[in-house]
Amino acid sequence: MIASAGGGARMGLGKPKQYLPLCGRTLLEWSLAPFLDAGWIDGVVLVLARGDAEFARLPLAGHPRIGVVTGGASRTESVLAGLRAVAERSRALDAPVYVLVHDAARPCLTVEDVEALRDEASDENGGLLALPVVDALKQGERERAERTLERGELWRAQSPQLFRLDLLRAALEQAQARGLAPEDESAAMEQAGRRPRLVRGRESNLKVTYPEDLPLAEFWLSRRQYAR
Repeated sequence: MIASAGGGARMGLGKPKQYLPLCGRTLLEWSLAPFLDAGWIDGVVLVLARGDAEFARLPLAGHPRIGVVTGGASRTESVLAGLRAVAERSRALDAPVYVLVHDAARPCLTVEDVEALRDEASDENGGLLALPVVDALKQGERERAERTLERGELWRAQSPQLFRLDLLRAALEQAQARGLAPEDESAAMEQAGRRPRLVRGRESNLKVTYPEDLPLAEFWLSRRQYAR
């Protein structure tokens, strides 16, 4: 599942960042590519913002393995909309269904990293791609450093995140009922008592948030191992 219902206001470019051009494609097309390239993935549910008219103009709009649903006002609502669509598609299956949730703003993901996550985190706790923190961390107040935090056990969360469909859906619905707004799917699972596995990712799997991130994403995509 690809979460693509955000507006990307921090880019300040007047359009959703997932539709910005990047190395001959839109950012969203790059983010979709590894999931469409992986033959073991049954399909992709794409969660779009209400009123999104951009996706229909892309060549991928008619792809037989992509289903589109409308997201909500929050990330939790949007992901739940996607999970309900996955549940509807897979209701005839007897085995547990696992779902990968990926941000549309991460265009440099590789199939190899998706497979590593699948191989290491396909249990009831699930898991996510992440990187150990290497920089010194400062807790600040009014732009002044108050103290330095211990970074030894800290990781930077990435996506995709992999969880069993029924468990993730229950965790998000429980968080929603309690008025909580988990930062990501892993946070919802943690609140539900699970301990997701941290699977080491790559620096290249960056999240495009600011305009200066685009040249860096272009650099990674231009390298041979990322060419598709």
